[in-house]
Amino acid sequence: MTYRVRLFGLLFSMEDNLFRIKKAEQLQNLWKINIFLVLAAIGVYVWMAFLGMGSEGISAKAMTLSQPLYETGKLGFIAGRAIYGLLFAFVILFVPSLLFYLLTGIPYKKLLIMQQVVLIVMLVERLIWIPLVLFAGLNWQVSPLSFGIIASYITETSWIIYFFGAITIFHLWIIRFQVKYLSSFSESKRYILWLNVILLFFLGWCLAALTAYTDTYLLSGWFG
Repeated sequence: MTYRVRLFGLLFSMEDNLFRIKKAEQLQNLWKINIFLVLAAIGVYVWMAFLGMGSEGISAKAMTLSQPLYETGKLGFIAGRAIYGLLFAFVILFVPSLLFYLLTGIPYKKLLIMQQVVLIVMLVERLIWIPLVLFAGLNWQVSPLSFGIIASYITETSWIIYFFGAITIFHLWIIRFQVKYLSSFSESKRYILWLNVILLFFLGWCLAALTAYTDTYLLSGWFG
């Protein structure tokens, strides 16, 4: 049986598509979608950079920097966000797929389909960030879609806010989706799958908080 990978099939008709993927001996369109999603991720992050999202460290130095250095900084920021988008897509697509393959033995390509859905949802989340930042002035760490806004009322410690800001309702949906997907292919006990998925996300939240916390100091050191 051949299964033609569709971007939104698992989102709107999950049970049917899970059955087809499980029975499939060949997968079509898999790598084309991978390439498309990588390019989409780069495009989203470059667009966000053009809109100035995340460039506060550079903008704050605009009056003290020479025009050539300021323009170089902006170009470097945009290029950096493009590279970040590339790395983000590669990590989301390929790293969890490899880890889950090693843990469960599910065919790697079928795990890539799961991660394609995950990447789509995460890119949609980032697109939603744009109007929240531009029109409401809410950065991702205090987005109403995350727990960061609650943390900001409890503490002023930035890394704690970044950590809880990295936990969003999209991530909670993804965790549930991944457990359901994995349990359809694996005979592992469901609670073990839950623990593995949550642990992977926990590490991701820690990394996101660390990156956000150190990014300000890196920018201030470069432009200070």
